[in-house]
Amino acid sequence: MYTPSGLNDKDQCLREYAPLVKRIAHQLMTRLPHSVQIDDIIQAGMIGLLDAANRYDELHGAQFETYASQRIRGAMLDELRAADWLPRSLRREMRGIETAISHLQQRLGRPPNETEIAGELEVPLAEYQQMLSESRGAQLVYYEDFQDDDEHDDFFERFEFSDNANPMELLADDRFKTELARAIDNLPERERMLMGMIYEQEMNLREIGEVLGVGESRVSQLHSQAVARLRGWMKGY
Repeated sequence: MYTPSGLNDKDQCLREYAPLVKRIAHQLMTRLPHSVQIDDIIQAGMIGLLDAANRYDELHGAQFETYASQRIRGAMLDELRAADWLPRSLRREMRGIETAISHLQQRLGRPPNETEIAGELEVPLAEYQQMLSESRGAQLVYYEDFQDDDEHDDFFERFEFSDNANPMELLADDRFKTELARAIDNLPERERMLMGMIYEQEMNLREIGEVLGVGESRVSQLHSQAVARLRGWMKGY
């Protein structure tokens, strides 16, 4: 099945590893907004799988599944980067949530609950939860966090990076990692568990929902809220 130039039976490879593509796609969907279609992510992943089959050389020593997983995930992320998959309007909305959480945290001396956050935003609880659902896919770091913007003062400015700084440089910084670890420790227990299941155990929405006893939409809300808490905490750093 293998040759030095790759896998010689591409059709068999695509059939055998299609479930791997779907598994990775569903893991990624945990962190993506509703506007992203799972079929688009799977299609990109299949292209990554085919690329892996063409490039794989077992003489390199890596198991094909390990190598293919990297290529599949990379192809999916490239597809996401090519599209504006979290509109600026939703990022502004999330920024408002982050600010509300940060202010409440400072006033209350503890993580605020959903009712308190909705009150700070002056919206009904159901509307706040809908905002969280729409913002599924909120990230801890955006490239725009490193751009000048008079509308807000992000915590990234406090780290005094060079003009050419980028998110990867920030995430590798020991100061940032220390403060982020503190922020995660201060999350409410259920949200802390959820973040571990997503980013450490790479569970999908359905699996997480079964553990927490909630639906997939509720998992999405809790994830968006946890990210907002982390960014809100870091704003106050």
